[in-house]
Amino acid sequence: MSHPDLNLLVTLDALLSEGSVARAARRLRLSPSAMSRQLARLRETTGDPLLVRAGRGLVLTPRALELSGRVAHLVEEVEAVLRPDDRLDLARLVRTFTLRTSDGFVENFGPALIAKVGAEAPGVRLRFVPKLDKDSTPLRDGSVDLETGVVGASQGPEVRAQALFRDRFVGVVRVGHELCRGEITPARYAAGQHVLVARFRPEKGPIDDALEMFGLEREIAAIVGGFSPALALARNSDMIATVPERHTGNLRTGLFSFPVPVSIPEITVSMLWHPRLDADPAHRWLRECVRAICVKPPTDPRPE
Repeated sequence: MSHPDLNLLVTLDALLSEGSVARAARRLRLSPSAMSRQLARLRETTGDPLLVRAGRGLVLTPRALELSGRVAHLVEEVEAVLRPDDRLDLARLVRTFTLRTSDGFVENFGPALIAKVGAEAPGVRLRFVPKLDKDSTPLRDGSVDLETGVVGASQGPEVRAQALFRDRFVGVVRVGHELCRGEITPARYAAGQHVLVARFRPEKGPIDDALEMFGLEREIAAIVGGFSPALALARNSDMIATVPERHTGNLRTGLFSFPVPVSIPEITVSMLWHPRLDADPAHRWLRECVRAICVKPPTDPRPE
């Protein structure tokens, strides 16, 4: 059984609403002869003449009159299906978004993000899950809606990414630590005991490479999996934590922060999502909320 050409619905709607081949042709930007050919196809498909001559004009047949309202409604429905859905009623939106982030992101940006989301869409709930690795599978399979972090080589090639902010590293010690007094030189910085943040595997990083240029090597006294435990150790011992400034702003309250005395590259923190959510109005709104919270400029680290 052959399927009818659904493009004919648009032509039929124009002919029935205009009641004229010439006016329908102008409406669809076709030539009168092309519209006449379309009318001939419609007559063959429906088995009805649809428009018949009456004096100098055309009138609708009973079948055409019966179809006119239904066809107009069908065309509206089809256009609505194919049109981008920009309608978003935040007051009525009920949805849970799952965000995969580091503990530092939740602790530093989470309260402001939750407050903003709650004020704009009371029915939306945010679910934060830990980021244990950089595998893109949770984004692909839909178990995670949005992720934050540094884009790495292991990221799936189809994953979308948008930069949120650049972050620099700062050193952090407890108030009263010997580094709170005097100039912090590479030698003084390296001489202390350090807590290393290594989520995936312990290894030397850019800080160690920069110290090697001065002929220095730091002593790693402890290894932890996140910024929060690193700062907790620094707060309650003489160890030095080196952490991203923006990512740990709230966590460093009551601690002494200082610029790292060697040159190390900044990192770019981005949000990542799967392309199937690109056009989703609710997800676009969530991305704007995250961006709005994260774009505020940082302050310089100063001794407290």
